[in-house]
Amino acid sequence: MTPRRVHLRITGLVQGVSYRASAVDQARRLGVHGWVRNLPGGEVEAMAEAAPETIDRFVAWCMKGPPEAQVEGVAVTDAPVDVPFTTFEVRR
Repeated sequence: MTPRRVHLRITGLVQGVSYRASAVDQARRLGVHGWVRNLPGGEVEAMAEAAPETIDRFVAWCMKGPPEAQVEGVAVTDAPVDVPFTTFEVRR
């Protein structure tokens, strides 16, 4: 099956609430590869790659986030799969 890669931009109260660490845990549970990082404007950005149905599950989790988060929105954009990711990590 061809993997799907998506770029995510998550808005709301998503910094200072363990969003990145929780995203790493969830991605690893699901078998998603890629990265997540905070943006200067208070958003969280992620690039995620996995089977299409797995990406759907990860995006659904991102729309809720960890219990402390208050997600207002998740913009999802498909991205080309050039060099495959091998892990899911926090980028600074």
